[in-house]
Amino acid sequence: MSQLPAASVFPSAENAGSKSLAGESIDAGCGSGRNLIYLLKDGYDVTAVDADASAVAAVQRLAAEIVPGFPPDRIRQEPLESLSFPDASFDVVICSAVLHFARDDAQFEAMVRGMWRVLKPGGIFFARLASNIGMDARMRHLGNHRYLLPDGTERYLVDEARLVDLTRVLGGVMLDPLKTTIVQDQRCMTTWVARKLASKTQP
Repeated sequence: MSQLPAASVFPSAENAGSKSLAGESIDAGCGSGRNLIYLLKDGYDVTAVDADASAVAAVQRLAAEIVPGFPPDRIRQEPLESLSFPDASFDVVICSAVLHFARDDAQFEAMVRGMWRVLKPGGIFFARLASNIGMDARMRHLGNHRYLLPDGTERYLVDEARLVDLTRVLGGVMLDPLKTTIVQDQRCMTTWVARKLASKTQP
């Protein structure tokens, strides 16, 4: 089983006192397998889910090409808000460019709580999602945390206070300050990295 290099996927891992992260990972909302390709090629112990059936079928074929004999049931069609895995199944949850597609507050929180539930105590939650951090004046608020972005798309956005508070409510600690990239003055992408504490039960 390979270890996840701290400097690449988890820039905050070194701050947490670990040079590398090992264990079972889930790519939550794997899409076309953009991230999964690298995880599989490097031998990571990874499972993946996506709500889109055609994406899952394509990624199953892709995984079989990269790792002959890779079990197809390790890539499943499942929405993040109702994952079928038992509690505390994974050491690492990776969710890249998924959460801003939430319809509303209820779905956003259900998606986050669904992923948090399957994360082991002490495990790492890594998410990259759209936010309004640094560009709020350039976006039109439509209500209920939905915004019209300069690139013409409509997204569900979070801000710093929301992510910090949600981390606390879930029973986690931030492993790194929130980091936001402004993408050519069109949208903002924020990286949110937290560790699940052992003492907090799921709300």
